[in-house]
Amino acid sequence: MNIRVLRVVIILCALLSAADASAWHDRTHLSICRAAGMDMWYHCAGPDIAKIKAGNVESYNHWFNNNAEVEITPQLVLSQVGRYNRTLFEAEGHLYGAIIASLRNYKKTRQAGKYALYHLIYCAHYISDLSMPLHNIAYDDFNKERHLANDGIVEETIFDEPENITKNMYPVKLSKENFENDLAREIARIANLTRKLGYKMRAEKRNMTRQEAHVQLGHSASLLRAVMQYYGKIPPSSQNKSK
Repeated sequence: MNIRVLRVVIILCALLSAADASAWHDRTHLSICRAAGMDMWYHCAGPDIAKIKAGNVESYNHWFNNNAEVEITPQLVLSQVGRYNRTLFEAEGHLYGAIIASLRNYKKTRQAGKYALYHLIYCAHYISDLSMPLHNIAYDDFNKERHLANDGIVEETIFDEPENITKNMYPVKLSKENFENDLAREIARIANLTRKLGYKMRAEKRNMTRQEAHVQLGHSASLLRAVMQYYGKIPPSSQNKSK
C-alpha cells in the first residue's frame, strides 16, 4: 500500500469513527426543547434516530470538530450553510450551518404549502448539540474516551428537574430585519463558550460537572426559545434574566 492510499484510509477511518459520535442523550434533548417551550418537544431526539438509516447525510449536521481550534465567527457559521445534508466525507462536520439551513428548509417548505414543522425539530436538535462541549472541539483521544460519559452526564435526572435548565436561561435577541445574521452571531457566541469549556475539560482531564452541564443546556434552550419566538411558535416572554 503506497503512502497516498494509506493516508486516504486513515482519514476515512477517522471520519467514520467521528460520524458515530452522539451528543446529549435522548431525555437531555427532550428536556432542552421542553424548557424552551416547544410544543413538539417529544420529537427532539428524532434526528439522532434518523442517523441510523440516513448515515452521513445526517451525521455531519450534528458536530463541528474544530481541528484547528479557531475562534468561531458568524462568517464561519454562514460558510457552512451550503454543506447541509452533504454526504461527502468531511474532517470537521458542519453543525453551525445546519442550524440555519434547517430553518431555510422550514421557510421554503412552508411557503410551498407543505407540512414544515419537522424542519424545526431538526433545527431544535442541532441547537441542542451546539452546547455539548465535545461536539465543538477536535475528536481526539480525549474526546473519544470521554464522549459517552459526557453525553449522559445529566440524562438520569434532567427530565424531572427542568428548573436546572430554566434557571440558566436568558433572553436572546433575533431581529426580524437581520434574523440570519443575528442567529449566526448567537451560534458563534455559544459555540465559543462551549469549545472553551471543552478545552478546559481536556486540560484538566475530566468530564463536565453537572452544574456546567446545566449552564450549557441553558444556552441551547435560550437560543431555541428565541428562534421559536421569531417564528411565532411561542409567545414572547420576559421571565428569564439577562446575561
